[in-house]
Amino acid sequence: MQGISETLAKAPSLVLLRSFCLVVQEGSFSQAAALLQLSQPAVSLQLRQLERQLGTRLIERVGRRAVPTAAGQALLAQLPAVALALEGLEQALGSHARGVSGQVRIGTGLTVCLYLLPAVLRQVRARYPGIDIVVVTGNTEECVRRVEENSLDLALVTLPVNRRALLATPVLRDELVAVARAGLLGAGASATAAQLRPLPLLALQKSASTRGVVDAWLRRGGELPRPQMELDSVEALKEMAAIGLGYAVLPRMAMQGRGARDDLELRPLAPRLERSLAMVLRKDKPLGRALSVVCQSIQAHGQAWEQDQDLETRPAP
Repeated sequence: MQGISETLAKAPSLVLLRSFCLVVQEGSFSQAAALLQLSQPAVSLQLRQLERQLGTRLIERVGRRAVPTAAGQALLAQLPAVALALEGLEQALGSHARGVSGQVRIGTGLTVCLYLLPAVLRQVRARYPGIDIVVVTGNTEECVRRVEENSLDLALVTLPVNRRALLATPVLRDELVAVARAGLLGAGASATAAQLRPLPLLALQKSASTRGVVDAWLRRGGELPRPQMELDSVEALKEMAAIGLGYAVLPRMAMQGRGARDDLELRPLAPRLERSLAMVLRKDKPLGRALSVVCQSIQAHGQAWEQDQDLETRPAP
C-alpha cells in the first residue's frame, strides 16, 4: 500500500492530462481552452505544470499548430490504459453505489446452518446476487469470540451472550423436545424431568450453549443425571437415539422438515422449554448495506419460522 501511495503522489493530475489531450486533439491552446471553459493562459500554465512533473517537454509548435513531441507521443500511447483503468474503477465503485454487494461472514451452529440459513441464503442470493455470504459453524463461544475479533461479521447463536462489546438481537424462540426411539419415552402427551430421569440421557457437549439450557431444566427433577454419551452434533445425537441408546433433548428445528425422522418420536417437555437464538454483532460494527440486508433477512425468516411453529404446536380447538 505504501508503494501505491507514493506512485499516486507522483502521478500527474487527471485535470492536467485532460488539458494535454485536448491541446493535442485540437492542435491549439485557445481551442482547448474554449472547450475547457478556461482562459488560454490557464491552459498554458497547466501544460507547463505537467511538463515539470514529468521532467520533459510534451508540446511544440509546428507552424501555427500545437503538436506532441516524442515524449508527448509516448504519453498519448499510455493514456488509453489510464482511461481503461478509470473505467474499471468507476464500474467497481458504481456497483456499490447502485446495488448491494460485498462479503458477509456468518458464524452459527450446525442445526441453524442446516435448517434456518438455507432459506435466508436462497432469498439473499435471488435478490442481491452481488452479496457473497461465507458461513462457518461452531459453538456459541467460538462464534462469539470470532465476532469480537472481527473475523466474523455476525454470529447466529443461542443466548445468553454477555459481552460488553457485543450487541445481541433476538431472532426466534426454538422449543426443545425429548427425542427417542419409538416406545422409549412411554405414554403421555409430554415429558417431565422426573419422568425422564430413569432413562439413559444422550447429551450435547458441555461447551454447547443449548446443553446449559437443558441441564438447567433437568435439575428441576432433582439431581442432574449423568449423560450416557456426549456428542458435539445434534445430528449425531439423533442417530444414537434412533438405534435405541437413549433419549436426547433437541431443538424442534432439527426435527422438522428435512430433519424429520420416521424412526424417532418427539415429546414436548413439561414445563415447556425453549432456547433463544440471537444475532450477535460488535456494537461498533459499521452496518454496511450488504450486512444490513443479511440481518434483515435473518430477522424476517426467524419471525416467519416462529409464527409457523406457533400454528403447528397450538392445541386444536
